[in-house]
Amino acid sequence: MTTAFVFPGQGSQTIGMGREFIETFSAAKEVMQEVDDVLEQKLTHLILEGVSNELTLTENAQPALLAISMAITRTLQKESNRPITDLCQFMAGHSLGEYSALCASGVLSLRDAVRLVRLRGQAMQQSVPVGKGSMAAILGLEIDAVEKLIANINTKDSTCGVANDNSPGQVVISGHCEAIEEAMKAATEQGAKRALLLPVSAPFHSPLMADAAKAMEEAFKEVTFSTPQVQVLSNITAMPIKDASFISQLLVEQITGRVRWRETVINLGHLGCTHMVEVGAGKVLTGLNKRINPDLVTLAINSPADMEAFLKVCG
Repeated sequence: MTTAFVFPGQGSQTIGMGREFIETFSAAKEVMQEVDDVLEQKLTHLILEGVSNELTLTENAQPALLAISMAITRTLQKESNRPITDLCQFMAGHSLGEYSALCASGVLSLRDAVRLVRLRGQAMQQSVPVGKGSMAAILGLEIDAVEKLIANINTKDSTCGVANDNSPGQVVISGHCEAIEEAMKAATEQGAKRALLLPVSAPFHSPLMADAAKAMEEAFKEVTFSTPQVQVLSNITAMPIKDASFISQLLVEQITGRVRWRETVINLGHLGCTHMVEVGAGKVLTGLNKRINPDLVTLAINSPADMEAFLKVCG
């Protein structure tokens, strides 16, 4: 049994996520208290008792999702009395989730990870004026077809590109509003099942995020990146990170670059992975992973019952 822990990104947040862990396990409570202290904010209260509109704000959603992933990861380690290296052999995270993977693998301290994702959320939100950029999901076209139609519509002043290569037939594009609208129309004309405008406030993972990338590059200069205890696959390369000295540059590139999730899951299979466990809120990645590689055993840990089931499977 070769296991990968994978961590969800923005969009998986819900009010009440992680409640059973936070209210039951000391390890989860300690994580949430540290997050609240670092941010000087009652983020735990917002997660458990707040309103959805406030939790969905990028600057709140990103640290909240990381906190829940880490609360569950730390609980897994404490309840099993096993180090993270015994529980999984690989890690990966979707966009924001890459920070959760780096924290869980020991590359980043919880304090640094939380501080960075709060800054990341703020910088991404501020990078582009509201109304200038947008994102859309193209369903039913493969990545090559989406790339071709984008190339045909991009101009000097109005561009879009692939933000997330999520799974076969599910591609997210990001860029200027005008280019996104034109790409959605072209995709439908070329046989896409659906082209959906996403309810996001900024064009994430596009060149329009250049200012946010610069802000994060400066922030990383004050952070220590340790060697990962468990191999982490990068969003940008879809391959394991070999040298900790390159991590900050990969994270800078991730702000404007493509999340290669489909390739990441394929490569995990090539690396011998047999089980993929989504650690955190929701089951978005579990659904994607099943479509990418049906041979993988996939499960999500959203509750203590899920945790017990996983621990039985992994012995």
